[in-house]
Amino acid sequence: MYDDYKNILEELKTHSHFRDLKDYEGKDEKYIYFKGKKLLNLSSNNYLNFADNEKITKEFLDTVGTKYSFGSASARLLTGTLPVYNELENLLSGLYGKEAALLYNSGYHANVGISSALCKKGDVVFSDKLNHASIIDGMKLSEGKFFRFPHNDMVALEKLIQRERKNFRNAFIITESVFSMDGDIEDLKTIVQLKKKYDCNLIIDEAHAFGVFGNKGLGVAEELGIIDDVDLIVGTFGKAVGSMGAFAVGSKTLIDFLINKSRSFIFSTSLPPINIGFTKWIIENKFPIVTEKCKRMLSISKTMGSASHIVPVIVGENKDTVDLCEVLFHNGYFTLPIRPPTVPVGTSRLRLSLTCEIVEDDLKMLREILADAKLLVK
Repeated sequence: MYDDYKNILEELKTHSHFRDLKDYEGKDEKYIYFKGKKLLNLSSNNYLNFADNEKITKEFLDTVGTKYSFGSASARLLTGTLPVYNELENLLSGLYGKEAALLYNSGYHANVGISSALCKKGDVVFSDKLNHASIIDGMKLSEGKFFRFPHNDMVALEKLIQRERKNFRNAFIITESVFSMDGDIEDLKTIVQLKKKYDCNLIIDEAHAFGVFGNKGLGVAEELGIIDDVDLIVGTFGKAVGSMGAFAVGSKTLIDFLINKSRSFIFSTSLPPINIGFTKWIIENKFPIVTEKCKRMLSISKTMGSASHIVPVIVGENKDTVDLCEVLFHNGYFTLPIRPPTVPVGTSRLRLSLTCEIVEDDLKMLREILADAKLLVK
């Protein structure tokens, strides 16, 4: 009965493409314990080292005690909204200077629910070709039409909008700010200009920038001073915050519409109150003190050729990438091979994800290994 699936799995193994779940022994801030070794974790989204941090966890629990439960037992539109949910949404909308905010259970829930709800029949989306799978899936579930423009190519985007915008009622430009596999940053200032010129709505996913960029940690849009020009900003709590969940901030009209039409919001049990409370506590108490650490982290990544804390090391073939991860493992580094379909065929890579407690000495051996492999300049 399952022969077809077995054959596909064997084919994946033959081409060094098979994925499995790892049995990790534990994590501790910038380290991970695996196969009896303590390794520098370079495959984490724990950018500010708040997750897997015993000191942070203890400080939070000592502060809140038994105030928050471990389950909500309901969707938000039923009995799944307690004061802390509204408090976090008000905190976020206030920080961004937007009228309203809405919490989602994950970045995937947010992007799928937003695109599929907002883009109706007769509408159009212009999406960066390297946007996350959740954005693509949301567009596919929508009733509208969508076009994907070459990554960060503003000339191609404008030509596409010039050709297609007149054929549709509402138009949306959707992009990430920091791209998770390449570590580069979208030309958001030019996109804002195109949004205004051609009467489009702009949605920016700041998942990998929230907590890292901007004086308040609000993302690239804050750093560039364009928050007011963005109709909807999406961010996640499962990365820099070290918690769980996601959010969207925008006008009250857009947020009210999502509350009524976003299926991933409507039909999901809300996150546990303790997660919401932890997220709120982190943003209020810890974001203001990590700015200098973020600057140091970004300065290190710049020396490695990246505009953000994500450093891509493109190897090429699947097997070569897997083999390089093994070499790094034996030298104290934990990395995972990134392979198609996550990235295009022939561009398998390491995705080195820096966190704010990593210092130059931590990376000395890694730099030497990559330089010897002609993948990084010493």
